[in-house]
Amino acid sequence: MLFPKRVWEGLADGSVTVAFRYWKRPTVKAGGTQMTPVGVLAIDRVERVGPRSITEADARAAGYDSRAALIKDLARYRSPGTALHRIAFHYGGEDPRRALREDDRLGDRELDSIRERLARLDRSSRHGPWTRAALELIRDNPGTVAADLARQRGRERLDFKADVRKLKALGLTESLRVGYRLSPRGRAVLDTLATGENLITEDQ
Repeated sequence: MLFPKRVWEGLADGSVTVAFRYWKRPTVKAGGTQMTPVGVLAIDRVERVGPRSITEADARAAGYDSRAALIKDLARYRSPGTALHRIAFHYGGEDPRRALREDDRLGDRELDSIRERLARLDRSSRHGPWTRAALELIRDNPGTVAADLARQRGRERLDFKADVRKLKALGLTESLRVGYRLSPRGRAVLDTLATGENLITEDQ
């Protein structure tokens, strides 16, 4: 569930607490969480609704100036086989990966654990080892759109972005307004990969 940049401030300050989405089936559920560029959202309720049930208060809580503006925007996303859903949420705090990304003071045990996880990603990949090459690509091309990075690797954009999300979950990369960059943690890990220090694999 993506949010346009214009509502990010509202997500963080608690003034945006509702979203409407056309889905074949919900991609979030009550009691779950959703990561956003400004932090974590805690999902309170997900329900199927009709457009006529949307109120002016709903529109304001979704970050729109009026119900008419929201309805007009939603019409662009309606497609056959989908139903409108109302998602209620509240701000749950900062993204815990933020502190992880900034932590570049890594001991040998933690470095070994990260490198082992990267090795597992490489072994399970259908297109061969990719983690080090992706980290180097992002290091050398910060702020470059994902489509251009994917093209340099001969990859499909969506598949490449899925791989970068795996690196982000480890705290090694961070998203920019356009493209990505290595986090301090990512730079520290890549430095050890470049020197070939004690990369652990399950076969050892």
